[in-house]
Amino acid sequence: MEQVSNKKSYQKKILASSMLGLGLEGMDIMFLSFVLSSIITEFGISSAAGGSIASITNIGMLVGGVTFGILADKYGRIRIFTYTIFLFSIATALMAFADNIYMIYLLRFLAGVGGGGEFGIGMALVAEVFSKERRGRMTSWVTIGGQMGAVAAAILAAIIIPLFGWRALFIVGILPVLLIFYVRRNLGETEEWKQAQTKIKQGEKKGSSLAKLFSSPKVAYTTIALTIMSTVQVAGYFGLMNWLPSILQDQLGLSVSGSSLWMISTIIGMCAGMLLFGQILDRFGAKTSYGIFLVASAASVFLYVFAQSAIAILIGGAIVGFFANGMNAGYGALISSFYAAEVRSTANNTIFNTGRALGGLSPIAIGFFLDKYGITAAMSFLAVLYLISLVIILTLQGIPLKGNRNKEKREF
Repeated sequence: MEQVSNKKSYQKKILASSMLGLGLEGMDIMFLSFVLSSIITEFGISSAAGGSIASITNIGMLVGGVTFGILADKYGRIRIFTYTIFLFSIATALMAFADNIYMIYLLRFLAGVGGGGEFGIGMALVAEVFSKERRGRMTSWVTIGGQMGAVAAAILAAIIIPLFGWRALFIVGILPVLLIFYVRRNLGETEEWKQAQTKIKQGEKKGSSLAKLFSSPKVAYTTIALTIMSTVQVAGYFGLMNWLPSILQDQLGLSVSGSSLWMISTIIGMCAGMLLFGQILDRFGAKTSYGIFLVASAASVFLYVFAQSAIAILIGGAIVGFFANGMNAGYGALISSFYAAEVRSTANNTIFNTGRALGGLSPIAIGFFLDKYGITAAMSFLAVLYLISLVIILTLQGIPLKGNRNKEKREF
C-alpha cells in the first residue's frame, strides 16, 4: 500500500514539475512579444532586425533540443532538466541588463537553448512514470501548463511594464530557478531510465541516440513523418496567432479581433481542445484522434475567414483554437511511445524542436500569400498543411497508442 502511495506521489511531482517547467519556459519566451516594440525603439533597430530576435530564439531551441535531449538520455532526466531551467532563467533575467542588440541576440539564443531542451525532457519524464493508457491525458496537462505560462506573461507584462519598464519584466525570469531546488531535492530518476542505462552498460544497447532515430528505413520514415507533423502543428499555431488578429482587423474591418477578448477566447478553446484530445488519444488511438482534429482544423481555419460579426469571431476563434492547437497535447505522448527510454528525450526534443524551427517560418509564407493572392489563399495554405499532416498520420505504421486494447510497440 505504501509503495502504491509513493508511486502516486512521485507521479504527481513529475507531472507538476513538467507543467511548471513548460509553463515557466513559455512565460519567459513570451516576454519578448510584449517588449519587442520597446526594444526596437530603444536600440534604434529596424523591424526586420527586431523580428530576427524570435528567429534566433527558435534556432537556439533547435540546438538546445538536440543537445540536451542527448544529454538527458545519457546522464539522467532530472539532472539535465534542472540545467535547462537554469539556463533559460538566467539568460532571461540578464536581458534586463543588455546594453546593445547583439547582447539581446546572444541572450535570446541561450534562452532558446534552455527552453528547447526542457520540452522533450519533461515529456519523457511524464511518459515514463504514467502507463501508456494515460499518456495522452497527462501530456495534455503539461501542454496546458505551457498555455498558462503565456497567460502569466501577459498579466505580468500588463502590470510591470507600465510601472517599471520593459527591463523589469525580464528580471521576473529568474523565478524558475526556484523550481530547480524543488526538483533536485524531491525527485529521483525514473525507473525506466535506470533500466535503460543498465542495458546500455551490459552492452545490450549501443550507438548514438541521435543516430538511432534513423537506424532503419522504417524508423527513419517515422522520425521524418513525426517531424513534418510537428512542423505543421507549429506552423498553424504561429500562423494563426500572428496573423489572424491583423487579418480580421485590417482586411475585414473587425476591430474586436485585435482585442484581449479575442485572445482569451482562443486560449480557452486551446485548453479545452487539449483536454479533450488527450482523452480521445488514450481511448481511441492516434489515427482516430489526429484524423478528427486535422480534418476539423482544415475546415475551421478555412471557414473562419468568412466570419462577419463580433460574436462569430469570438466563437470561431475558440473553435479554431480548440482543434488546431488542441492537437499539440498529443505530440509528447505520440513521440514518446515510438521510441524507447534510451533515446526518448532525444526523439522528443529533436523532432518537435525541428518542427518549431521550420514551423516558425509560417508567418512569412502566410504574409506572402496575403500580399499576392489574398486572405482565402492564405487560409487555404494552412488548411492544406493540416491535410498533409492527415495523410502522414494515416501512413504511419505500428502506431503504439491504441487505447488499452493493444500492447505498446516500439521500433527499437
